[in-house]
Amino acid sequence: MENKKSDYGEEREYAEGEQAMTRNSEYNLASENDQLHRGLKSRHIQFLALGGAIGTGLFVGSGAILQATGPAPLFMAYLSMMFVVWIVMNNLAEMVVYLPMKGITVPYFVGRFVDPSLAFADGWNYWYAYAMLIAAETTAAGIVLDYWNAPVNIAVWIAIVLVIILLLNIIAVSFFGEAEFWFASIKLITICGLIILGIVLFFGGGPDQHGILGFHYWNHPGAFVQYKDLSSGSTGRFLAYWHAFVSAGFAFITSPELIAIAAGEAEAPRRTIPKAARRFVIRLAIFYGLSSLIIGILVPSNDPRLLGASNASASPFVIGIQNAGIPVLNHIINAAILTSAWSAGNSFLYSGSRILYSMSLHGQAPKLFSFTNRFGVPYVAILFTWVFGLLAYLNVSNSGATVFGWFVNISTISGFVAWIIVMITYIRFRKAMEYNQMFHVLPYKTPLQPYATWCMLGVITILTLTNGFQIFFPKEWNVSDFLAAYITIPIFLVLYLGHKLFYRTPFLIPIPSIDVITGKQEMDELEAMDRPPIPRNVLEKAWFWLA
Repeated sequence: MENKKSDYGEEREYAEGEQAMTRNSEYNLASENDQLHRGLKSRHIQFLALGGAIGTGLFVGSGAILQATGPAPLFMAYLSMMFVVWIVMNNLAEMVVYLPMKGITVPYFVGRFVDPSLAFADGWNYWYAYAMLIAAETTAAGIVLDYWNAPVNIAVWIAIVLVIILLLNIIAVSFFGEAEFWFASIKLITICGLIILGIVLFFGGGPDQHGILGFHYWNHPGAFVQYKDLSSGSTGRFLAYWHAFVSAGFAFITSPELIAIAAGEAEAPRRTIPKAARRFVIRLAIFYGLSSLIIGILVPSNDPRLLGASNASASPFVIGIQNAGIPVLNHIINAAILTSAWSAGNSFLYSGSRILYSMSLHGQAPKLFSFTNRFGVPYVAILFTWVFGLLAYLNVSNSGATVFGWFVNISTISGFVAWIIVMITYIRFRKAMEYNQMFHVLPYKTPLQPYATWCMLGVITILTLTNGFQIFFPKEWNVSDFLAAYITIPIFLVLYLGHKLFYRTPFLIPIPSIDVITGKQEMDELEAMDRPPIPRNVLEKAWFWLA
């Protein structure tokens, strides 16, 4: 590990421990020359996870949900999905805090606690999801930039976005963490400002408002939109909610995993990861819950500028500001939303490359993906993952809304499959810890387990199978939409069954054979060396609590 100084007194964290420990004494999954560095601080971890979760799914994608289903399903769907994310985050946090080793990813735990073949398929599924998410965020950035009607071809904007994302990832991880910290800070300030603005406009405080707006748009045109007119009455309203529930998954897909992936490069992971995990869902509830409610207050579901209603799409927040007659602010918010696309794309390239790096260490991907530069950055894995972001150039020959919809469907179903595997892995991990009478030594435990995991496993399985339910209605059948909604499932099965048949692996690793010991002693020692920073004044105390 490197001894790095940082701001706000964090340099005191490892003051004693670093002197007593050589770089190679920590348990690693990589060889000496291909190791990642622990350069992510507590504030980096928290803002990385939150920054990856708050992106174009909220700022842009929410407009498509509002247009298709109405404000009530939009609000209900985000609240429902946040409970799903809370369970997934808890599952990951328990395992990662126990073994926060360098080079770990979710597939590593799958291979250790469940089955190597499932880990192989899961790893490539994650990588595929992250690659599609990079393309999705780049496409969304193009949609946001198109708002200004600049006389520049969309291909130029796509190139600029992709190059900046690449540069931020190819340098040292500490620089990446710092960039993500500031990107996420802009998003949080923007969200807080929009929530305050929404409250003001709710009470009629806009220049062009002549009375209290309230829930006017919930009455006219209505709280529910009969989804694609597939059915009427209560059935139509339920279909609207279910479509919104499935679609809301895009905003949260792979965001819990960001904390798990970053654990191997985090300073003091057993202190910083639980803190980030506990606050992650609380912050999401505040930001997504209030934001989704405000969107339905500010914009009617039949506004022609919403994503999916026309090619000239815009963020619902920007539309709401325009409706209120507030000058200039719409451009400021649009620029802030653009940085959110950059931030999310930045996070997804980081995560996808680390997945590929970890798989390479375990022989599940070519060895060259484990090569790192002198800054501990897996540059080959980054470049390979980044190349698939070039799929965003589909935007050149199709409408931004159409291409964005394809990437949303593909990445969402991949994320749901990944969450199913996370829950299966957690159940096996918990059983192995109980079998070895070690459950009591877990450094971090979460409530309602394992019952919440079993219930949510059923919910996510249903969401996965019904992801594209609308295309099975005769008038909605479309081959490209069907492939986008379900192509991930056969790809995953081919990877899983192909690996199992080739390597003849057992269906599951027997519980008595699951290794819950390797790496524990080294992680216990790493924890013992940690010296939490001591605040010197009220300002530092507030900062340490926040970040």
